[in-house]
Amino acid sequence: MKKYILVIDQGTSGTGVSLVNKQGQIIASSDNNFKQIYPKAGWVEHDANDIWDSVLKGISQLSKKWDLSEVLSIGVTNQRETIVAFDKKGQPLHNAIVWQCRRTHERCESLKKNKKQKLIQKVTGLVVDPYFSATKIEWLLKNSKKVKMGAQNGDLHFGTIDSFIIYKLSGGSAFITDVSNASRTMLMDLKTLNWSKTMLSLFGVKHSYLPKIVASSGVLAKTKKLLSLPAETPITGVAGDQQAALFGQGAFYKGQAKCTFGTGSFILFNTGGEVVYSKNKLVTTVAWQISGQPVQYALEGGAFICGAAMGWLKDNLGIIQSLEQIEPLARSVNSTEGVVFVPALTGLGSPDWEPKARGLIMGLTQATKKSHIVLATLEAMALQNVEILQLMESDLNTKLKVLKVDGGASSNQLLMQMQADYIQTKVERPAQIESTTLGAAYLAGLGIGLWKNQKQIEKFIKIEKQFKPRRDLSYAKQKLNQWKKAVQAVKAQAQGF
Repeated sequence: MKKYILVIDQGTSGTGVSLVNKQGQIIASSDNNFKQIYPKAGWVEHDANDIWDSVLKGISQLSKKWDLSEVLSIGVTNQRETIVAFDKKGQPLHNAIVWQCRRTHERCESLKKNKKQKLIQKVTGLVVDPYFSATKIEWLLKNSKKVKMGAQNGDLHFGTIDSFIIYKLSGGSAFITDVSNASRTMLMDLKTLNWSKTMLSLFGVKHSYLPKIVASSGVLAKTKKLLSLPAETPITGVAGDQQAALFGQGAFYKGQAKCTFGTGSFILFNTGGEVVYSKNKLVTTVAWQISGQPVQYALEGGAFICGAAMGWLKDNLGIIQSLEQIEPLARSVNSTEGVVFVPALTGLGSPDWEPKARGLIMGLTQATKKSHIVLATLEAMALQNVEILQLMESDLNTKLKVLKVDGGASSNQLLMQMQADYIQTKVERPAQIESTTLGAAYLAGLGIGLWKNQKQIEKFIKIEKQFKPRRDLSYAKQKLNQWKKAVQAVKAQAQGF
C-alpha cells in the first residue's frame, strides 16, 4: 500500500523536495539552490530551466534512498507572483520575472495616476505594485522578442511557477493553476474565481495565454513517467507558499493568523468565507479551496526582506561568516545603541508600497560594532510585522490572540521573543517549522482521500514553544515609533531616486 506524499516546495532561492508520511511527518527532504539573476538594479530573474533542474535533482536524490513507487500523490507549493512565459513544449521563452523585481514601477505609477487602484482592488483584492504578476506579463509581451513571437504563433503560455512545474510534470497535458496562486496575478476576479475580462483588457492579456484555474485540493493532474516517479502519479494539492504555510499551521478557522519568516516575512489572517477589503493598504487574497467546498480568504501583509537580510549580512557585507553566528552576536550586546536598520533592499511592501525605497542603516557611531548591526537586523525583522498586524486588527475589528510562526528564521529564539514583545501577543512555534511543505502535503492528502477532513490533520500539529511578552506596552510603543521614523526617512529618500 502506498505510503507517502511527495511535496515540491519551489521557493525564491531554491527547491525542496520532501516525503511526508501518513502521520503528517516529514521523513526525508532534499534541497537545491539555483542562481539569482540581477540584470539591472532592482531587476530580479530566474532561469526557469534552473528551477526545473532543481526539481528533478531533488526527486533523483530522494529516489536513491526511498522507493518512489510508494508515493501516493504529489503536492506542489511555490513562490507566488513570479511569472514565466513558456511554449507548448514547456521551454521557457524568457527568464522568469521574480516577485521581488521592480522593473514595472513606472507602469504601476501610471495606473495609480489614472485612478485604476480602486477598480483593481475591487476586482482582485490587490494593490497596484510591481510585486504582482500582471504588469510583469504586460512587460514580457512588450519587450521580449521570443514572447512576442510565441503570441503571434499561438504558442505562448504564462504561468506562476506552480503552472510551469505541473506542466512539466504532466508532460504538457495539464496547464493549470490553483485559486491561491491565481489570486496573486492581479488578473483573477476574487469573487467569481475566474480570469477577469476587465483585468485582461487592462493589461492586454489574452485568456488563451493563461492556465485553467482549479481548486487547491483534489485530483488536479497526473504525471508522465519521470525519473523514478511512476507515470500517472496524481497531483492532488497546489497552493502558493504563504497560503500553504497558513494551512500547514492548522490555521483553518476565521480569526487565526500566521507569520512565515522566510526570504520575506508574510502574515496571513484567515477571514473564512468572507472577502474583507482592507482600508489600510493590505492585500485580500484567496487562502485555499478544497474541491467541493467554499473558497476561504485571508488578509495579507508582507515585508519583502526578512531572512534574506541575514544572508545579505553574510554574503554581501561579510559581517558574519555563518548564519549560526547571528543569535550569539546579537545577544552579546544589551541594545543596538541607537542603530536602526530598514532592510528595504527590494523596496518596501505593505503598508507602504514604495518600490523605489532603498535599505538604510542609521544611528552609526565610532562605537558601533557588527553585533549592534546584527541585533538591529533582528529587531527590523520583528518590527516590520507590528504595523501590519495592527492594521489587520483594525480592518477586522478584532484582537489577535496568538500569532503562529514558521520558516527558517523562526528557529531564532531571540527573534521570536522580540516578536512577542513588540506585538504584545503570544507567539507559537510548531515542532515542525516547515509549514509550507506540510501545508502542501495536507492539501494533497485531503485531495487523494488519505485524510478525510481538517480535524484529522489538527492532531499532527504540535506546539514546540510558546513565547509570551516579557516587555511592557510602553517599551513596544517606543520601539515601534523609532522604527516608523526610520521608515519615513527611507520613504523620503526614495522620492529623490
